[in-house]
Amino acid sequence: MKLLSSLFLFISCSFFSQTKLQTPFEKGNGNQTTTYAEMVKYYDDLAQNFKTISVESFGTDDNGESMKVVIFNPSKNKEVPVILINNGIHPGEPDGIDATMMLMRDCATGKISVKDLKIVAMQAYNISGMLRRGKFSRANQNGPEEYGFRGNTRNYDLNRDFIKNDTENAKAFQSIFQHFKPIYFIDNHVSNGADYQYLFTYISTNKERLGKTLGNYFNEKMQPEIVQTLEKKGILTTPYVNIHGDSPDEGFPTFMDSPRYATGYTTLFNTMGTVAETHMLKPYRDRVRATYENMLISINYTEKNAKEIQKLMVESLKDYQPKMKYPIQWKVDSTNYQMIDFKGFEAGKKTSEVSGQPRLFYDRNKPFTRKVKFYNQYISTKEIAIPTYYVIPKSEKKVLDYLKRNNIMVKEMKQDSIIFSQQYKISDFKTVKNPYEGHYIHYDTQVKAETKNVNFRKGDFLVSTQQNGVKYLLETLEPEAADSFFNWNFFDATLGQKEYYSDYVFEDTAADLLKNNSVLRTAFEMEKIVNPDFAKDGKAQLDWVYKHSPYYEGSVGLYPIYRVL
Repeated sequence: MKLLSSLFLFISCSFFSQTKLQTPFEKGNGNQTTTYAEMVKYYDDLAQNFKTISVESFGTDDNGESMKVVIFNPSKNKEVPVILINNGIHPGEPDGIDATMMLMRDCATGKISVKDLKIVAMQAYNISGMLRRGKFSRANQNGPEEYGFRGNTRNYDLNRDFIKNDTENAKAFQSIFQHFKPIYFIDNHVSNGADYQYLFTYISTNKERLGKTLGNYFNEKMQPEIVQTLEKKGILTTPYVNIHGDSPDEGFPTFMDSPRYATGYTTLFNTMGTVAETHMLKPYRDRVRATYENMLISINYTEKNAKEIQKLMVESLKDYQPKMKYPIQWKVDSTNYQMIDFKGFEAGKKTSEVSGQPRLFYDRNKPFTRKVKFYNQYISTKEIAIPTYYVIPKSEKKVLDYLKRNNIMVKEMKQDSIIFSQQYKISDFKTVKNPYEGHYIHYDTQVKAETKNVNFRKGDFLVSTQQNGVKYLLETLEPEAADSFFNWNFFDATLGQKEYYSDYVFEDTAADLLKNNSVLRTAFEMEKIVNPDFAKDGKAQLDWVYKHSPYYEGSVGLYPIYRVL
């Protein structure tokens, strides 16, 4: 920690002497973060004074405020790879906002030498949250003195909105991402949870979700080198400690960043990413510096290895060809782990002064380094065969809008066509009891598939899986995937029965059906044998006959998007 503070003091004295270029953070006491107005003005001033800096707007947030990115481009006359940085998705975690202001200034003034890489950064992703400034919402965080709020103006957690796109912020982000097509992505945060010695933790995009080609490179080469360089600068670093309410010295798993999260979304387009998580209890000054150093080291690595990264991004598409297997559900492999040297604090129990019950506490006077289990492997629990095409009816306008926003190529049918296709029927699913981010989200979804000739109409759309966004298609259009459009309630209308019957009328019809259809009658009698409760329930028996008769609408539970194998 002394080395980190000395480094900060040295840089402050040597390079930040020009008062007009100092950020509000640097002018303060080390425990203060910029306001939204100060940040906007600072970047506008940089853009006016340096040709390499520009500010661009992409859409708006939910309040109509412009979503702004600041761009450092040292190569105006040629195309160069892009690294994308996201700040302020949770404005109560403002480390990245202040660190990026210094970073962009240092790039513009030449303190940082970047020649063949464009740096694009969200000024503040959650503008309305940043404007909701206060002192108390981050009850477990050590500074800064004032900061923004986690939710946006509509109380959405924007780091759960990257697939469902309920907010204008998320739509703008997708536009930004698809416009710049970054080869690396950083999302700056502050941690919650356990106490330990580390200043900096990180969530690497899951190697399983990245696929073998990129996953092996990122987790075995790129990320370790970045971590080693951070450690050489005196910044204690470890994988994100995903522990809340227990002690991490019992072991912990790597975080699964499904597509609802920022890096879960970016990996769908083969962009490697890291969520930077400085530790909430460390001084704000040190957290900002660690965030700055992580971005700088990542920029240097990405610039140096850009050609190799771009090559691997293209090669990785070979892993996602039609008929290949694609995992859509995962679980941590509890039998496979890595022993790491973990630097923690001794944990124990003492009597709570609030409840009088035992409570967890960490003794910072008793630091330790000990081997703990780090579960960094996930195994697939569900796979699907990648189709050659999806067919999306022209009526599914919302889905088509989402695909187009993500640069997914779709082809409109010019005439009515009969295509041998596979259709799912939703056979089972569960739904959360309480709303989650504006939805009663489904999970544990199961489907049954039927393949047949299907009549499609002129104006329906064919969507090839042989394109850069293949993983986006698979993760959103396969109902059983964790963050599928189905699980986010896009197709709930298909689950509703529209036509019904009156018992006293259908009784006679049901009796005739059972008399005249031996197959139906046999199945009905068998159901009564295997299900004693059913055998005693006349209403359930009548409903069974109805749902197995031609009178029952066959569209209930039919998933409206088709697969061409």
